[in-house]
Amino acid sequence: MSAVPVSLQFSADDMQAFKQLAKVMPKAAAAAQRRAINKTLGWLATHMARDVSKQERIAVRAVRQRLRSYPIKGQGQLGKLWFGTNPMEASRIGNPRQGKAGVSVAGRRYQGAFYKRVYGNKADIWIRTSSKHFNPDDYPGSSASAGGGTSSGWIAENDNRFPLAKAKVSLEDVEGPFYTWANKADERLLVVFRQEMNFELHKYLKGSARV
Repeated sequence: MSAVPVSLQFSADDMQAFKQLAKVMPKAAAAAQRRAINKTLGWLATHMARDVSKQERIAVRAVRQRLRSYPIKGQGQLGKLWFGTNPMEASRIGNPRQGKAGVSVAGRRYQGAFYKRVYGNKADIWIRTSSKHFNPDDYPGSSASAGGGTSSGWIAENDNRFPLAKAKVSLEDVEGPFYTWANKADERLLVVFRQEMNFELHKYLKGSARV
């Protein structure tokens, strides 16, 4: 799957400040760092999903399925967020509705198409490539193989006599909102880290007062 990645970690100046705090409260500083990065990853995923959903007219839940978050665990210091940019099945972007003229979903209309489970456990939006309504632009990421066999979203029905194409939505333009929020990550990370360190410091001082 093609993907747009973003890595999240502290800058050199932030790391120097972190090391100074870690000398006094090593476990607390490590916990604050881990929570700050993980919370910022969640913040990024939420805002990216909303913007991509609005821009591409795709259900938020479908966008979230393309986001892969790799939070910090244990002693790690690097969190990652990936967004898969391969074309998305049109049947996943909303609730498909079959009509006499074709299928509609999330404001898109696929004339001449039908919503059916052709293979696997889930139904998809398909069209016969011989249909007069077939438009390759509505089926990105698909290309017919010479023998009419399966190739990137294509499948042959009834012994290769009626090749089908699966309706998909291009995600070529999602890098805009993705990087817009990725560029705000460092500032957000610092804000959350300060909040988490203040929380740990408050716990430390409260514990010291009881001793």
